[in-house]
Amino acid sequence: MTKHRTGNREEWLAERLELLKAEKELVRRSDDLARRRQELPWVRIDKEYRFETDSGSASLRDLFRGRSQLLVYHFMFGPDYTAGCPSCSAIADGFDGVAVHLANHDVMLWAVSRAPFAKLHAYKQRLDWSFPWASSFGGDFNADFNVWFTEEQQRRGDIEYNYRRGAVSASYRDLEGAQTGRGREPDNAGPVAEMAAKCGTDALTYTRERPGMSAFALADGVVYHTYSTYARGLDGLWAMYQWLDRAPKGRNETGVWWRRHDEYDRR
Repeated sequence: MTKHRTGNREEWLAERLELLKAEKELVRRSDDLARRRQELPWVRIDKEYRFETDSGSASLRDLFRGRSQLLVYHFMFGPDYTAGCPSCSAIADGFDGVAVHLANHDVMLWAVSRAPFAKLHAYKQRLDWSFPWASSFGGDFNADFNVWFTEEQQRRGDIEYNYRRGAVSASYRDLEGAQTGRGREPDNAGPVAEMAAKCGTDALTYTRERPGMSAFALADGVVYHTYSTYARGLDGLWAMYQWLDRAPKGRNETGVWWRRHDEYDRR
């Protein structure tokens, strides 16, 4: 017997219609936020970023591939990782289906990571993905867009992420203590260490990389930065959660339950 509240069809419909009003208001607010994103001033990019791609060395402008708009997902895959972040991988599982539509609507979608291109290519083959993925290895792109930090920055707490300075998931000292057994273990040290282990690295190295997405425009031969979002700002891109939020039990989470799609038991 279910412990969840039950009712008849008339009761359900009455509450559903009230919920519909709130859903419509949320859609209107979402439309307004989208307009405000598009109204942000564009910031000219004069720095010459270089990437390694399946077509060889490329500039940021080259990533547009003839389109006027570019969306970049900052995928957590550092040079010291042996595999990509499972969370980023779950988000990227949705890229192939939409990338072709975006490409035919004047928008290129790319993932960019700091790992060398050979690592990215092998991982992409493993997970049977086809979306374009570029390596920014050795360049400033990830640092400039606040999705990678040096060990010294991490040690000092001199980190700006999600538009807040020092906004880190766990401090350097706390993570170091958790790894060495010499200090307090932060509340999220367990999940962080678990995710790091799945990437073949330690928590400190793992958390120097961060997820995010950035948007760019190309006009009259000039590249402009138009928008970036991080952390929970990526929720809307994580298709898995959009479905779970509409399931009877919602997200129903007690820790890190998701895996890379080739690591689940086949049913």
